[in-house]
Amino acid sequence: MQIISWIADNVFGTPAILLGFIVLLGLLLQNKNASQVVTGTFKAIIGFLIIDSGAAIVSGSLGVFEPMWSEVFGIEAQNLAGFMGQEVFNAEFGSAVTLAMTLGFLFNVLLARFTPFKYIYLTGHMMFWTTTIFAGIVVQAAGNDIGFWPLVLFLAVIMGIYWTFQPAITQPFVRKITGNNKVALGHTSASVGLLAALFGKWFGNKAQNAENIKMPKKLEFLRDSNVITALTMGLLFSVGAIILMIRQTPGSQELFVQAGNQNFIVYSIIQSFRFAAGIAVVLVGVRMFIGEMVPAFKGIATKVVPGAIPALDAPILYPYAPNSVILGFLGAFVGALIWLVVLGNTVGYVFVPTMVVLFFHGAVGGIFGNSTGGIRGALIGGFVTATVVAWGQYIMVSFLLNTTVPDTAMWAADSDMFLIGPIIRLLAELLF
Repeated sequence: MQIISWIADNVFGTPAILLGFIVLLGLLLQNKNASQVVTGTFKAIIGFLIIDSGAAIVSGSLGVFEPMWSEVFGIEAQNLAGFMGQEVFNAEFGSAVTLAMTLGFLFNVLLARFTPFKYIYLTGHMMFWTTTIFAGIVVQAAGNDIGFWPLVLFLAVIMGIYWTFQPAITQPFVRKITGNNKVALGHTSASVGLLAALFGKWFGNKAQNAENIKMPKKLEFLRDSNVITALTMGLLFSVGAIILMIRQTPGSQELFVQAGNQNFIVYSIIQSFRFAAGIAVVLVGVRMFIGEMVPAFKGIATKVVPGAIPALDAPILYPYAPNSVILGFLGAFVGALIWLVVLGNTVGYVFVPTMVVLFFHGAVGGIFGNSTGGIRGALIGGFVTATVVAWGQYIMVSFLLNTTVPDTAMWAADSDMFLIGPIIRLLAELLF
């Protein structure tokens, strides 16, 4: 029992070590040499630990952004007192998330092997964040004392099903966009893509294909998610700071104190860059550990599932419709600003318009919308994306994750998670 307890605490109870062990096993099964095994294992562990650092940076900036705009709208700041936060959640449930992700992938492989749906989901960072968000929902619904294995097995089944059928549902549109059946979309923007195609068909004009127009080179900076994140958040931080400096409300004085001797506007702008830097740090960590995990998974899957179709990240579609990418993001950007004001003045919630999410999801919405509704469909697809993300974030943060990882839902939760989240909550309440 002492040996089992030690393994539970130091392997299954330490997410970074468990992740490294999984990558190590996958590389050994592929007969990789010693150098590849050591490099892959170490980079996976380091990458996972980097994520916590980035999450802390983002949370710090949100600690300024959210109360700032709460004061602008004259509403009470979102009460997140007592919530766990990503760093604490990783320490307590990260091992369950990591193991559930691994078993869910194996379930995906089995479903692909024995059903007509031959899709292998290989967008690793989405696998991690989706499992994390759903784990947070289950923990809130069932309580912190939920057993390790019930949580792991429940998530593994849910994720395996999702990773198998999400690419299958979107594949008819992907075939139309790419002109082949070699790849599939494995991304949490699938829901807004489907909605964009539907609304594009209803309200768009297919004859006016967005790819027939010439996009000015001055808009090329919109393709860099780091730049648009810093630019947009800088705009929102600056506007909020200026409004508070003009009003000089009692609540704003508390925020001014945080800036110390620094001008509050300058302080706010720095927070916007810090937010963008935090997102960049998280992405570096995710890319590092996923860069080692996905090849390990892929090597196993292709041996088990002959003729498997890889379901990959959203950018696989971008070269087929580059103009639609930009139009989709523009539609999402405008929609985000509208919903920021609407949510603040109606339900009293400060929407954090995460540009990374709006860019990648808005791009998919634009591409799918253009496929059925041309230019108008692409713009509508972007606006649909902003609508799902804005209202989804409000519901997720306020009701589904307010005791576990609402901070993560503000910047890492995605369209499919928002729409599937309530179903996960219902299932968890029924089963646990």
